[in-house]
Amino acid sequence: MRLTESIALGFLPFAIASPAPVIKPAVLRSTGLNSWAPHNAHNGYAPVNVTCPINRPSIRGAASISPEEKSWLEKRHEKTNSGLKQFFSHVEIDDFDALSYVESHEEDTTDLPIIGFAISGGGLAAALNGAGAFKAFDSRTEGTLGKGQLGGLLQSTTYFSALSGGSWFLGSIYINNLTSVTALQEGFWDFSSENFFSGPTSMTTTEFWGNLTTQIHAKKDAGFSVSDPDIWGRMQGYYFFNASDGGVDITWSSIAKNKGFQEADLPLPLVVLDGQSFADVESDPTISEPIYEVTPWEFGTYDNSIYGFAPLEYLGTRFVGGKVPDNETCVHGFDNAGFITGTSSDIWNEDGDDIIAILEYEMSLLSPNTTSGAEEIEGIEYVMKEVIYALNSTNATLVGASAFDPNPFYQYNPETSPFAQDKRLTLVDGGEDGQNVPFNPLIQRKRNVDVIFAVDSARTTGNLWPNGTTLVDAYERSLVDLANDTSFPSVPDVNTFLNLGLNAGPSFFGCNASNLTVPAPLVVYLPNHPITYMSNVTELQTHYNATARDDMITNGFNVATQANGTLDSAWTTCVGCAVLSRSFDRTKTQVPEACTRCFERYCWNGTIDSHTPAPYEPSIIL
Repeated sequence: MRLTESIALGFLPFAIASPAPVIKPAVLRSTGLNSWAPHNAHNGYAPVNVTCPINRPSIRGAASISPEEKSWLEKRHEKTNSGLKQFFSHVEIDDFDALSYVESHEEDTTDLPIIGFAISGGGLAAALNGAGAFKAFDSRTEGTLGKGQLGGLLQSTTYFSALSGGSWFLGSIYINNLTSVTALQEGFWDFSSENFFSGPTSMTTTEFWGNLTTQIHAKKDAGFSVSDPDIWGRMQGYYFFNASDGGVDITWSSIAKNKGFQEADLPLPLVVLDGQSFADVESDPTISEPIYEVTPWEFGTYDNSIYGFAPLEYLGTRFVGGKVPDNETCVHGFDNAGFITGTSSDIWNEDGDDIIAILEYEMSLLSPNTTSGAEEIEGIEYVMKEVIYALNSTNATLVGASAFDPNPFYQYNPETSPFAQDKRLTLVDGGEDGQNVPFNPLIQRKRNVDVIFAVDSARTTGNLWPNGTTLVDAYERSLVDLANDTSFPSVPDVNTFLNLGLNAGPSFFGCNASNLTVPAPLVVYLPNHPITYMSNVTELQTHYNATARDDMITNGFNVATQANGTLDSAWTTCVGCAVLSRSFDRTKTQVPEACTRCFERYCWNGTIDSHTPAPYEPSIIL
């Protein structure tokens, strides 16, 4: 959805909020946030030059997953085997002993399923909706190991991808020491301030922006380019990272230093960013632009054009042709956690708009002749001044896009890369190419993902509900010669999605593996729809009182569980069947009759109905 459409819905950065309970931020003592040191040991936002290690960092080719990922997967497979046994101890398939099936095949890691979980973008609403599904799948959530529940599915999952607003939630889980949604609700998440621009309730707007501008100027003064996501990411940090000054010194690569992550206690986090041509930065990325991913170890892309990965810990270092020249030092601290999620959610280039243009538009809607209007105008003018001050220098670039400067892929694969001669790399919101659910990391065949649980909060219909567009775009991109070894199951056109109601509840795609020309995962599509709450909230809204926040999360929980099985008492069985589907194929196990019934109910059967659909106007189901 375009920003101009969002603005028309009436989101005002300094609009008067209705009275709401205030949740004061508190330390999540149970998570031990500071149990591992931030990797930027210099305790600031600015990257620093350091002596390179003896084995100087280099760009690796993308012919396989990284050595670090391979090693980590060995531990994770042990955990997912235990997770599957936990899951199938309460998820039953009639006339089939799923628990015994898992136990009999756990010695061969290729027999049991590899599960992926993907959360779409869509602002804070997407973060909360995705949090509801995560909470439903997490056995740490009280009550999720009972009848009609899906607890243990998260513990059975190997990969967790997110982009844009979804990356805020993912970051909040992993940067806060692999915490739970319940702990975040009870002890930290406070979205009751007017919006992200005004700062959290624990500080004044003046104090908030004073901190931000000081931090961003420190990066500029250190000789690094700053761009719009520096501001956007720093703002988000105060809401999602329970650490000093919004995690000012916490890097994304520090996740790899966390003991819980090293023990593979949760799935591997993957954040998606879109590439963009600097010459056309005000337009949405085309299908041919690279799709980048960030792991705790690396930043890069499997796409044919660049086909390489940089060590995340040394992002900001000057690489030439894949190596660090002998006369160059290395850099630490460029991969600030907020900068990563800020880049993944940086939509401000759309329609040529940036943060300043949006604020100017909002101010034009206000009346200076009223007390409240004058106060709001004064507040917006203050924020505009701070944004301009933060970015106003010779090395401030690309408002509305992210500057990865220097470009780690400079002169790398020059025969295929259109960015090989660019000294800085330009990136934007991970969903701007239309693929708002981050499928790309999960459909790399080298990762062998069997089933993807896809939570879609994209606002693609006129009244801001998903319509399947993100699946269509992912499928179409998988058919062109852009990405190596990716595959996606067939999906229908958007009109068919709406006419058949595939957007109005769970749907499965790719059920019959024998019909696929190349191996592809089964996709369990979980589009946002109103079961207990009208959760189609504009992506620009960042004000939620505690009740609205929790209602959004609960609706996401109910989408994932079909209201604890209320909407379909066989839903948990069907989820179990989806989990084991590709494993059944590999082990040549006859599909249980209960699973056949599930696939008949939830699998798209190839029917096409492309006539113009009626408006999709759902109401709350329960």
